[in-house]
Amino acid sequence: MNPQNRQLQEIVARAEGEIGQAANLHDLQLVKSRWLGKKSELQGLMKLLGGLPKEERPAFGQRVNQAKSQVGACVRLREETLKEADYLRTLEERRLDITMPGRRRQAGALHPITLATRFIEDVCISMGFEVAEGPDIEDEYHNFDALNTPDDHPARDLSDTFYIEDDVLLRTQTSTVQIRVMETHKPPIRIIAPGRCYRNDNDASHSPVFSQLEALVVDKGVTFADFRDTVDIFTKRVFGEQIESRFRPHFFPFTEPSAELDILCSACKGSGCNVCKGSGWLELGGAGMVDPNVFRACGIDPEVYSGYAFGFGIERVAMLLLGIPDMRMLFENDVRMLRQFRSYKGVHQGSGASS
Repeated sequence: MNPQNRQLQEIVARAEGEIGQAANLHDLQLVKSRWLGKKSELQGLMKLLGGLPKEERPAFGQRVNQAKSQVGACVRLREETLKEADYLRTLEERRLDITMPGRRRQAGALHPITLATRFIEDVCISMGFEVAEGPDIEDEYHNFDALNTPDDHPARDLSDTFYIEDDVLLRTQTSTVQIRVMETHKPPIRIIAPGRCYRNDNDASHSPVFSQLEALVVDKGVTFADFRDTVDIFTKRVFGEQIESRFRPHFFPFTEPSAELDILCSACKGSGCNVCKGSGWLELGGAGMVDPNVFRACGIDPEVYSGYAFGFGIERVAMLLLGIPDMRMLFENDVRMLRQFRSYKGVHQGSGASS
């Protein structure tokens, strides 16, 4: 055997030995580059062709190429072996151990305000009301003018209302929805309007963003007695049969006569406690018969139709129904507090404050 062939065999043997010892794919790539790269020994043998007789050159060149193919096949085989080993190792590492406890999924929950809103909507729908919605960004006409609010009313001041432009603002009440419904629908009308409202207040008992729900009834021959019956039925269905309601005289620009709606304290049932400040009653919201000027602004004849409206903050109702002592807890997004109502059923069952 001539020296060139012996050298070629030794190179192939050493290459196969190193390929077999490659522990991973990275090491295998380094070995492949060393034995099959442009600066490898196999490639260097091609330089010997010039020193061989012409008749020996083709055969030697062929043997070098065969050696390259042999080393390449060895690399591919080792690569398949390493990939299979990696795959089996990954399966072992990620294998599911059915004896171990599973990872418990944390279920989400509706926010207390959403719980209260949906419950109140269900109660009102059962009483024949429809749900109406309107834009959060309003103009002064729908927010103030059509609601019979005078130009010098404090609510129009920049200190009380968030203005976007001269006559564009964030609505301060959902009464704007009532106006839009009366403008576009002929009586009879029987709607509730839940939604967010915005006022420039921020203290222990007020939030710049709050939820409100207002009810409106317009038809021929609607009386204050009808109003009183509706409010009484609503109160008992929301807060429980033992909870009574009452009206106190008040003033609102858009109702005449106007009243404050109170309910019997759900905590002490009228005996007096720190929740109701010893009075036995809790203020719920405003109410009254729709002012004729409001009807005229909406194109409804007050000589033919009459109606009533009442509204309240949903946060206050949520606090009463769910036993939440501080309104600020509703806006802090404390997960510990929110989790308490994940399986709460009282609101949906209509048990109200008695739950």
